[in-house]
Amino acid sequence: MSECSLPENRIPVIRVPARPADINPGGSIFGGWIMSYVDIAGSIPALDRVRGPVVTRAVDSFEFKKPVFVGDLISCYADIIAEGRTSLKVKVEVYAERMSKGETSCIKVTEAVLTYVAIDENRRPMPLPEK
Repeated sequence: MSECSLPENRIPVIRVPARPADINPGGSIFGGWIMSYVDIAGSIPALDRVRGPVVTRAVDSFEFKKPVFVGDLISCYADIIAEGRTSLKVKVEVYAERMSKGETSCIKVTEAVLTYVAIDENRRPMPLPEK
């Protein structure tokens, strides 16, 4: 039985297993480990849209809803939710698939919104390309 299911008709931008090396003293996965994968996942649709380099400008919101444990398989889904002249806002949702006693459950563990800025060869902000 599962608390939720992975989003239908969507493909995660990344999937990563949580390993023992990523555990914190409290027994769950270190939040910084999750944050790094959220940033990577958010950058993927930004890179696709810009067709060039982007930098992370801001983490507008970040909510840890549930813990992640060793053995969980996290799936990160990322979508552009807003565009400015040189920047994009990307929402990232993270789900953990957890296997126990032959059953798999799925829980939404993290949600974040990040801002990415398109940059030119001099690392200066540049306008987003036309769609």
